[in-house]
Amino acid sequence: MEHSFWHSKWQKNEIGFHEPKGNALLVKYASFLLGDETSQASLKRIFVPLCGKTRDIGWLLSQGCDVVGAELSELAIIQLFEELDVEPTVTTTVNGKIYAKDSLTIYVGDIFKLTLTDLGEVTGIYDRAALVALPSPLREQYAAHLMAITQCAPQLIISFEYDQNEMAGPPFSVNEDTVSSLYSDNYTINRLERSVLKGGLKGKVEADNLVFALHVK
Repeated sequence: MEHSFWHSKWQKNEIGFHEPKGNALLVKYASFLLGDETSQASLKRIFVPLCGKTRDIGWLLSQGCDVVGAELSELAIIQLFEELDVEPTVTTTVNGKIYAKDSLTIYVGDIFKLTLTDLGEVTGIYDRAALVALPSPLREQYAAHLMAITQCAPQLIISFEYDQNEMAGPPFSVNEDTVSSLYSDNYTINRLERSVLKGGLKGKVEADNLVFALHVK
């Protein structure tokens, strides 16, 4: 998608993809990224690509995680920090801006310009809104870039599957075959759940929620 498309969505507040209460499937399967109670002593640093102002960031912070996000829209990130009631430090770089406070760091700009050096080591990736936001031609580029800048950190992916002929994305339909084609060379992929999305997608089309856990091979 063109950058102008997403900037326009945020400026017009057309953010139906934003979940006001966060994502219940993250809470249900977070132990894949965070470990169980016996492993809480080790610091978890979670990367949230194309994060918007997701409430999931606040939940991850409440679990003691360091959270690193990447988002194109500066407006989304301003709103994120306002809703968290946190005043960030803002740094300008050649590739965009960095909003940071305590355990939260957000890179504002084109995710494809984000490097391994910029990001630093992460222990896991939470992808609820990245793959499904990208049209098919960009997904392969995104997946390759994500693996490069995270050194194939474990991933928890939440996606939708529906008949793409019935509704144009985003969010796009990302099924198990798509996830496999993008990641199976580097990850072992386990589907954790397939469940009916109550009310359908945007109330327009029947859809299933899909949840995947990806372990590096």
